[in-house]
Amino acid sequence: MFAQNSKNSSTKEVISYTYPKLHTGKEWYVDFYAWDPVLGNLRRKKIKLNHIEKITDRRKFAAGLIYRISTKLENAWNPWIEAENSLAYRTFSEVCQKYTDYLQKLFSDCNLREKTLYGYLSMLKMFKSWNQSRKVPITYIYQYDQLLISDFLEYIYLDRNNSIRTRNNYLTWLCTFDSYLMQHSYIKNSATEGISSIKKNNAKKDRQVISDKDIIRLHDYLEKENKHFLLASYILHYALIRPKEMSWLKLNNFNLAKQTIFISGTIAKNKKNAVVTLPAKVIRLMLDLEVFNNPGDYYLFSEQFRPGSERKSEKVFRDFWDRKVRKDLKFPKEYKFYSLKDTGITAMLHSCDTLTVRDQARHSSILMTNNYTPQDIQEANELLLNYEGKF
Repeated sequence: MFAQNSKNSSTKEVISYTYPKLHTGKEWYVDFYAWDPVLGNLRRKKIKLNHIEKITDRRKFAAGLIYRISTKLENAWNPWIEAENSLAYRTFSEVCQKYTDYLQKLFSDCNLREKTLYGYLSMLKMFKSWNQSRKVPITYIYQYDQLLISDFLEYIYLDRNNSIRTRNNYLTWLCTFDSYLMQHSYIKNSATEGISSIKKNNAKKDRQVISDKDIIRLHDYLEKENKHFLLASYILHYALIRPKEMSWLKLNNFNLAKQTIFISGTIAKNKKNAVVTLPAKVIRLMLDLEVFNNPGDYYLFSEQFRPGSERKSEKVFRDFWDRKVRKDLKFPKEYKFYSLKDTGITAMLHSCDTLTVRDQARHSSILMTNNYTPQDIQEANELLLNYEGKF
């Protein structure tokens, strides 16, 4: 029990419980007080004994009960917390910090993608902010339950007027957070069990292919405003290399003689080494920008999208697109930076066979092409060497 032990102590410590006592008379019962974290004060717990007929049996049972309760209280048990261990008494903010540290460790050990890390941390930040804005925010992790999750998802979908996809993405993250809490014994039961995603059968896709007219406008704009970002757009549109993979590309990944780009499995989404074709149009822009005048170990896209020794997050591509490009060109919100890849695949399918496009995009199945064609292409595809789209 926490109590003030010194008369000279200037700080009054919190009393978290009192030891149980037996009360006899017309009504026999054992009672004690324990700290209720929701009410913020001590709350009485009473256990009646009159159902035990014989007095000797009552005293014997009461003695054992007092001993068991006293031992549990001394080991941080709390009757107002529905849990089997004291970890449920940890504060919500403390557990969130431990979860953050856990995610950071997964990322540093290459077991979590950078995009996933930032996404999870962003959702956690929103969850914490929402909790603090409530009239009665949760304080302890045992208060994390299904009702809380339902209220939060309703806030995301209805109050913030987000899309079905965003709401479902939050639920997916909450399931992973839920799993972490259970694995680390902070909660006993899943709080997300029974909460399902909303079906998106009739939901409008939030990313669109860019029209021919707008792709030409984009080219003319970037050629004037930022040719290095134009190169980044070319790499996504023509080489179909994902933004995260682009952020890891170094100059020595390029083979101008073979017109290829080597993508290591350490940076690829599917964890496999691959070689994709580098069209002559992209090479001409790279030579015009003199990117190969830099050391081979430089990242292709560093500060201001120029070659440099410091790697930049994939987020810089999206940020520049959203804050500058889309704003200046007054593009609809459905035009994402990643739309350039969708647009590139769509355009290639009009000029090349499906298998050629599949290999350039490094798709693993042919819902995108053919299940049975070889994936390990080590030479540039001749059909793409001089391929030029409207961009």
